[in-house]
Amino acid sequence: MIPRLSLFAMSFVIGLAGCHGEHGADLSGNANDHLPFHGVQEDEVVRITGAEPFWSGEVKGGQLTYATPEKQAGTVIPVRRFAGRGGISFSGQLGSRAMTLAVTPGNCSDGMSDRRYPFVVTLRLGDDLRQGCGWTARQPWTKAE
Repeated sequence: MIPRLSLFAMSFVIGLAGCHGEHGADLSGNANDHLPFHGVQEDEVVRITGAEPFWSGEVKGGQLTYATPEKQAGTVIPVRRFAGRGGISFSGQLGSRAMTLAVTPGNCSDGMSDRRYPFVVTLRLGDDLRQGCGWTARQPWTKAE
């Protein structure tokens, strides 16, 4: 039996597969490709950042470190990885709230710097939905032109 949270994570990523990134880029990819997303390898560190409210963190080795201005050292929580067709997600529990982080390919801007990120990040924390951007060492952020 698949745990309920994993089903939520799967539907979250699958639902995002049809979303559009900046400039209307279709993130659904090739409809004939039924393989799990492989744009981020399991051993890569995924770094994330978001605003309103400000938050940041990284996913590394089955753990997510979630930081805010009030708790800059961050909170470390165990997460499960799921590779869907249009991206990856990480799910776990942050305190009493279910947490799912979805990472999909697409141009992303934090709106506050001149950086361009290769991943759009959506964080569901309990009933809150937050938007952000992500990058890895293999796919780093770049300066906007």
